[in-house]
Amino acid sequence: MKARLLLILAISLPAAAQAPGERETVTIEEAVRLAVARYPDVAKARAAAEGLKGRIREVRAQALPDERVTANGNRFRDPSFLNSSGIDKFPPEFKDAIMPVAVNAFDYSITFKQPLYTAGKVGTALRIASIESEGAQLDVDRSQQDLALQVVRAAYALLWAERSRTLVAETREQRRLHAEMARARFANGVATEVDVLRSEVALANLTPELVRADNAIRQARAQLNYYLVRPLDFATTISTGFQEKSWDQWDLEALAQQALRSRPEVQRLRIAERSAESQIQLAKAESKMSADFSSSYGLVARFPKNLVDPLFARWSLGVSFTLPVFDGFRRSGLVTQATANQRTVRLERENVEQQVRLGLQQALDEIKAASETVTAAQGTIAQAEKVLAMMQSNYRYGAATTLDIVDAQTSLSEARTNLLRGMYDYSVARANLLWTAGRNPWE
Repeated sequence: MKARLLLILAISLPAAAQAPGERETVTIEEAVRLAVARYPDVAKARAAAEGLKGRIREVRAQALPDERVTANGNRFRDPSFLNSSGIDKFPPEFKDAIMPVAVNAFDYSITFKQPLYTAGKVGTALRIASIESEGAQLDVDRSQQDLALQVVRAAYALLWAERSRTLVAETREQRRLHAEMARARFANGVATEVDVLRSEVALANLTPELVRADNAIRQARAQLNYYLVRPLDFATTISTGFQEKSWDQWDLEALAQQALRSRPEVQRLRIAERSAESQIQLAKAESKMSADFSSSYGLVARFPKNLVDPLFARWSLGVSFTLPVFDGFRRSGLVTQATANQRTVRLERENVEQQVRLGLQQALDEIKAASETVTAAQGTIAQAEKVLAMMQSNYRYGAATTLDIVDAQTSLSEARTNLLRGMYDYSVARANLLWTAGRNPWE
């Protein structure tokens, strides 16, 4: 399913994203910047932020004058007088004189409306929209930060796959050389056929591992290209290696304070708390008095030529006051909802802050474990190389068997893989810790 999704995305990429002139080799930081500029989720967050700017303009319009120009032209006949109850008592000649006929009516007018007092509703709504606009920008930051972590992880995964394939290839080369040596010794009569068969089997057993390593590289590269919005088979390579800089900030509380200041989701929830408080004020204002001013000026006439004659002018001025007396407890319901929402947001913020502290502790533990793994593996590799050299020398003089050689090769391969895994785990753990602390994960 995941592979199918990646394939569909590659087919649907815009032509600009598949341009052949792109550099194949990039640093991790360059890969992150490229992904941020292209990845759809970041663009969606930016579009949402732009939409909130329009929401602010919409709310601000409630406090500004509403001016409109209207014009109408009608032709009508109104028989209402003929339907009056006493029309039958009128003389016929009088009824003939007042018989309605079709007439024209033209009018145009300019209306002006302006809120005079809204009990703070417009100002509060404007403040809420402004607060949410700040939150939308933090949503953009959050999407960028999350994407940066995914790109860094994908880059390290590609480095791991490439170097793991190199280790498999080196082990295979060692076994190939040993197989040649075994065949030469068998031809000279100083080795058995069993030794030759064992060495050839050991060599053949590495072919599936090499195939799996090649496939791991293809998958890791496709995943990275997915985030970079490149064709999945684009030959992207990472020029930087695994992170080797040691971690020296072990104060959990200091890291937590930094994270709580920098993490976009924590800041977003704080903004949501401010918005919830304003929502309560807005709900309480629903039961307060409001005042509006309205005016209109226009002309009404049966003949178009009279539409410029001031004698046919029609105008009005007025101020209206509205005071809700009973709204079926609507205001009380709004206040209850807003208060509950404020409490929910506060609890969510406290929960996220605890999650940040937990994530920092786990990331510190992972870094410590990965560092110890790297240190242990570095010492083991030297010993494994020495054992392999000794076994190869003993084999030349008949003091060791193919099983001894294969066992020494396997031990060396495991030691090198452990070192590579430790370097990968340390780099990923460091990226996770930097991300959790609200910093760039590639630092």
